[in-house]
Amino acid sequence: MEKLDKYRTYIEQLITEYSKYKPSYGDIDTQLIFDREHDHYQLSRFGWNKDRRIRNCALHFDIKDGKIWIQYNGTESDVAAELVKLGVSKQDIVLAFHPPYKRIHTEYAVG
Repeated sequence: MEKLDKYRTYIEQLITEYSKYKPSYGDIDTQLIFDREHDHYQLSRFGWNKDRRIRNCALHFDIKDGKIWIQYNGTESDVAAELVKLGVSKQDIVLAFHPPYKRIHTEYAVG
């Protein structure tokens, strides 16, 4: 349980840090979504750029079976490497945005 609490904290720290970067255009709100009960974590942005509706998910993590699943990374950063720097084992990180047959060729967990 201690490991999962650390992982939750690391994910929340990472998402919070990325939430500080505001889009340079439009009237955009940032939402940090931390669901510790179900282990879903997201950084989403909503708003308007002129007459165009903006809605996107910048980051999405889940914790399943004791591993951090990176469901989506809409940043230019390597968030998996950032998690490793925080102390997460590569074998506890799943690059879920890759199909399983590609994951076996990474240095991270398959699932």
